[in-house]
Amino acid sequence: MTTTTSFEKWTGDRLVPNLGTNNGAAPLAFQSWHRFKEAFPPELIQRVLGEESEEAESCLDPFGGSGTTALASQFLGVASTTIEVNPFLVDVIRAKVASYDADQLARDFGAVCRSAAKIEVAGPEYFTEIPPTFIEPGTGERWLFDKEIAQALAELLSAIDEIEEGAHRRLFRVLVGGLLAEVSNVVISGKGRRYRRNWKERRRSGASVMTLFAERVQGAISDVYRFADRPAVKAEVLLGDARALESERVHDIAIFSPPYPNSFDYTDVYNLELWMLGYLSEPADNRELREATLASHVQLMREYPVAPVDSKTLTKTVAELGRVRESLWSRWIPAMVGGYFADLLEVLTRIRDGLKEGGRCCIVIGDSRYGGVLVPSAKILGELVEEAAWEVRSSEPVRAMRSSAQQGGSSDLSETLLVLAKAG
Repeated sequence: MTTTTSFEKWTGDRLVPNLGTNNGAAPLAFQSWHRFKEAFPPELIQRVLGEESEEAESCLDPFGGSGTTALASQFLGVASTTIEVNPFLVDVIRAKVASYDADQLARDFGAVCRSAAKIEVAGPEYFTEIPPTFIEPGTGERWLFDKEIAQALAELLSAIDEIEEGAHRRLFRVLVGGLLAEVSNVVISGKGRRYRRNWKERRRSGASVMTLFAERVQGAISDVYRFADRPAVKAEVLLGDARALESERVHDIAIFSPPYPNSFDYTDVYNLELWMLGYLSEPADNRELREATLASHVQLMREYPVAPVDSKTLTKTVAELGRVRESLWSRWIPAMVGGYFADLLEVLTRIRDGLKEGGRCCIVIGDSRYGGVLVPSAKILGELVEEAAWEVRSSEPVRAMRSSAQQGGSSDLSETLLVLAKAG
């Protein structure tokens, strides 16, 4: 089976409304293992790699997210290196690109079910290092997980810990991460975390945890079995800050979508998984993770990098934001916007050093708006990179996005595919 056929077997003939997002397209195998906000479709990777003048052998993604670039590259027979700062998402990506024996996976699932039914561990004993707000009785009469749910999760995770095969343990824990929000008392959205309506009357039984876990494992085993013939190419996944971490490999192309300068903190989105699965054990861990993210949000008070000076549009935008600072919901927004592009330039410098001569860098990036001031991200980045040994090959709008309700809620923000080439 050729790699093209392998990719087409995975994606089928589904309709993709645009190349900026998976939203509106039929779900694919592996994507249901954990929902990811605004992942771009693998068809974008297929198109970009298909436009290479020479067949690409290695692809870099410095903002791994849900692992779309790594997984699509694998189906297309292209080796990949992925960098991701969020340790839970690193495990999500590694779980997706790993090879499994579906029969052994099923046997280990049976072992988890048997062990969880008889294991003796108290929820408070297992979850000793999470914030007091997480498990009933919580604080201020609010909590994220009912006591019975927390007990069932502790039993399930303890049973998973006993599995000998590390890749299977990782996959099962990723699948548990995918059900945490569903069994919690909150919903996660672009506006953060909020309690469900009548959540105290909505209590679910502890048995629902194992029911949901079984559904997810069965779906994952089905995905693994159906696509066991994926090309066997190297898929390296590195944990770290893209501004500081480099791959030792030389790549033909980089394809990625960084966080947008929209003040959205993705660390908050994965708060449940990071704490409940043990990636964080104290508040300092959470702060350290946030500091390692791109300067795209203001949820953390920190020193923002100085805005680059090689873009007239950025200089004008930051000045306009400064003039309306008092009307903004955060006075740090002007500094954040300037720092965002400084951070992104640092990442692009590292990417350039790791690309072959003439290699391309394909970036999906989105605009933002604050206080009526537009932040035209692709235009700004295009101006900046001309002074950083990049050549702008193309700038193609791929989606119109809605601004926030505070900014009118109209679809007047552009998401753009910006294609750069490494200049000599």
